[in-house]
Amino acid sequence: MDCSGQFTITGWDENTLSEKLGGIKHAHASVTQNYEGAMVGQSNVEFIMSYQSSTSAVFVGFESFVGVLKGKRGTISFKHDGNFNEGIASSTFTSVEGSATGELSGCSIAGTFASGESGKAQYNITVEQV
Repeated sequence: MDCSGQFTITGWDENTLSEKLGGIKHAHASVTQNYEGAMVGQSNVEFIMSYQSSTSAVFVGFESFVGVLKGKRGTISFKHDGNFNEGIASSTFTSVEGSATGELSGCSIAGTFASGESGKAQYNITVEQV
């Protein structure tokens, strides 16, 4: 089943871990988000980012979602692999096997998101029952 919606970033706490000349740095961000659309609920994300400049980075992260997906209530964790370029963040993500609880147990989810600087992102997911 293919689904879509939007999430809004409600909190972003970023700390530099190491820094070199020219804007090259590693950073950690703790992020909170609210979901609308096929997914309704909240999530917490922990990102590790490698900036090549102030406008370019690659990132990985883990997200914990709590809420409802197409009428099914539960929790699920996602693993992210993304990029940030010229104000646009995008990621592909997959659910962590065995992480779904409640009515989401047995679900496998893969998806993408793309955002701008407004703090809002559009997501698209594919949901499968395992």
